[in-house]
Amino acid sequence: MNIIVRSFEERDLPAMREIWNHVVDEANAFPQEEGLGAEEADPFFAGQTVSAVAEDTESGRIVGLYILHPNNVGRCGHLANASYAVAPGIRGQHIGEKLVLDCLQQATAHGFRVLQFNAVVAGNGAARHLYEKLGFTLLGTVPGGFRLKDGSYEDICLYYKNLV
Repeated sequence: MNIIVRSFEERDLPAMREIWNHVVDEANAFPQEEGLGAEEADPFFAGQTVSAVAEDTESGRIVGLYILHPNNVGRCGHLANASYAVAPGIRGQHIGEKLVLDCLQQATAHGFRVLQFNAVVAGNGAARHLYEKLGFTLLGTVPGGFRLKDGSYEDICLYYKNLV
């Protein structure tokens, strides 16, 4: 695969929605309990500071995405937050790393000073390994902060990275 990360276009929305909803349905990474409907996808992705896709230029297939937005408002509006998703069946091929690296550049370009993750599920070892490899700092753990699909609870980890 030859992966490029670029801003999303309207034609990408069906693939983006499919990837996003798959992660929501897996119920082990995103806090949302309901996926995006066809009418909700465009305003959701268009409403972010940045929504980007990972495209396999050989096939034209969208294989991942991220959203970047403020983590808070006002005096904390310089803190960003992001979510990443890679299509099932092709994870482990460094697509997530390309998404995070592009996101870091975009966060800096948009004037954010910190990228903070509020709820990385402790059992999401691939994400945690990637964030730590890229220099994110583990702030701490919230015991039982994430409710899994089966109703049990798992810890969440908070990470941040200074951008300046």
